[in-house]
Amino acid sequence: MLRRLLATTAVADRAMRREIAGIESLTCAAEGGRRSLAVSVCAANLDSMAPPVKAETLRGMIAETLAEWKSYELPALCEHLGLAPGTEDEAFASKFRYVMARLRPLSLPQLVAVAQRFLDEHDDAKLEQALVCLGAGGVDGEFKNLIFAAVGPKPEIVLRSAINNDLQIVRNADNCLVYSRSLKAEGLTWRDLTSWWRSTVPELHDADEVRVSQHLYRRLKASMESPPEHLLFDVYCSFYPQPGGDDLPALIPQVYLHYDLALRPPPSRPGPLRRQRMDFLLLLPHRNRVVIEVDGVQHYSRLAADAPPPDSPGYFEMDPQIRRPDTRKYSEMVSEDRNLRLEGYEVYRFGGGELTAPGGKRVLADFFGRLFARHNIAFSRSA
Repeated sequence: MLRRLLATTAVADRAMRREIAGIESLTCAAEGGRRSLAVSVCAANLDSMAPPVKAETLRGMIAETLAEWKSYELPALCEHLGLAPGTEDEAFASKFRYVMARLRPLSLPQLVAVAQRFLDEHDDAKLEQALVCLGAGGVDGEFKNLIFAAVGPKPEIVLRSAINNDLQIVRNADNCLVYSRSLKAEGLTWRDLTSWWRSTVPELHDADEVRVSQHLYRRLKASMESPPEHLLFDVYCSFYPQPGGDDLPALIPQVYLHYDLALRPPPSRPGPLRRQRMDFLLLLPHRNRVVIEVDGVQHYSRLAADAPPPDSPGYFEMDPQIRRPDTRKYSEMVSEDRNLRLEGYEVYRFGGGELTAPGGKRVLADFFGRLFARHNIAFSRSA
């Protein structure tokens, strides 16, 4: 009986290795650079979109990657990645089976988390490409600058050096905030942002955490105008004071330019940059980036010829009555959504009326809870 079981396991292992070898033969484009994804790799995965198949494929690729380590190193490495402990003797018998035994109980999101933890510290082009094909690779490119929360006239930004990716705000620089610290693997958390804010504002250098957070909250909220945006921002910010809230991704409002290699213009066209304005941006762990948009009528309509100026009293209340449908604006909006998604961003849109209607706060709280679960962000909000 034992001999039959061992033979069955060996057959399964050989089948898994053949499947991985087939995938690896299609991912030879990795030699051209990290994330230079071969179209044939993704095409090959179209027939295995069901979660169980994808999970088993990723499970085998992780096992193959970790099995390249020495037997005496493997138990400590697996524990470091959050896998069950074991002995060197067990790993010496078969490194591949040692890892597979610890990966088999894991779901697809858990497997992705293990792979991403490994890639945070080690380079492996084939494993990284596997995550991209599974839609778990995040946004490619090096984080450079975050320009956001402008009040008053919008900043004018130019690319001074296409070689060094140097930006310069040539007009209205005092009206916006610029975050240029290095981005950690955990993304940009509220703790990171308040630490930066303390160092930026001299009067806050000796202030306690509560005062710094409140000061930053007021500054960020000042950059928003519409009531639905205020509501979304307030619901999210209500998580920060709760246990673990400081380590949640910071919700960045009014991002005029999130400049990285994925969005930069070609080096042959330096100069004024195309605006990539986002209502809200979350920089999550493992390069996952989430764009949240709150749509009012201005997203799919234009002002009528006899419309009053935007600073007129009661403008927001009269806005729907002074607009006309504009299919061109709507087409531009959905086109930009597609571009962002193809760059690896997640894009979520709310209608302004959806948020201001009864139950809008509950809609937002449920959305953020599901978003945290999707990205394995540990947080339990208070009732």
